[in-house]
Amino acid sequence: MSIVQEAASRLLEAEETKNVIEPLTVSYPGITVDEAYYTQLELIRRKVDNGGIIVGKKIGATSKAIQNMFGVNQPDYGHLLADMMYVEGETIPLDHFIQPKVEFEIAFILKKDLKGPHVSILDVVEATDYIVPAIEVIDSRIADWKIKFEDTVADNGSSAAAMIGGKPTKLEGIDLKHIGMVAYRNGEMIDSGAGAAVLGSPLRSVAWLANSLGKYDVALKAGEIVLSGALTSAIEVKDGDTYRAEFAHIGSVTATFKR
Repeated sequence: MSIVQEAASRLLEAEETKNVIEPLTVSYPGITVDEAYYTQLELIRRKVDNGGIIVGKKIGATSKAIQNMFGVNQPDYGHLLADMMYVEGETIPLDHFIQPKVEFEIAFILKKDLKGPHVSILDVVEATDYIVPAIEVIDSRIADWKIKFEDTVADNGSSAAAMIGGKPTKLEGIDLKHIGMVAYRNGEMIDSGAGAAVLGSPLRSVAWLANSLGKYDVALKAGEIVLSGALTSAIEVKDGDTYRAEFAHIGSVTATFKR
């Protein structure tokens, strides 16, 4: 069995049983970034074969805060499936995860396909239907978040769930680079950030994603959700926590977690 097949099987088993595994970079010391991305694609292919529906993509490790937190030095990405998405007002069950953290992001809803290698920021603007605030739940099937870049890539960008909220807002007249966000946990302010934290602009982040996916013949599709990257560092979730992110111009999103 190839590294890709074996690693995908181990990650899927860890997700289903909630029993973490050692880093793939320990089990397979020579694993390459390409092998890690092919592992992710194999993992997603198996989920789709079992009835999963791809509804979008997420970009990870776009901000310096996240890169420093996890010891990586470049962005990555993962797939969003229908069963990972929650509607604002729903309680997110903590027992669906192993070691969850939350991130606060701007989500793009596309009205046109985007496929690299030559996608520009202008292409992203033209392809975007609207934007909304989002909370992403990241999780790792790797013990104690001891991840290197190849580990998180193979593990579907450490993605686990997402909730979008706020009001659908067109891009016209909004400066995404300077859009501000304040985050609260149980009513208490815990962090703040701006769009520029995400590769200088969330628009640049989405263009980067489309071009990176193009290398693997994967496109961003009309109707898909794209989580453009966290504006702040990730925050550990505890039972009973309620998180709220308030964004200038595009509204807020709130998520509550319970066992």
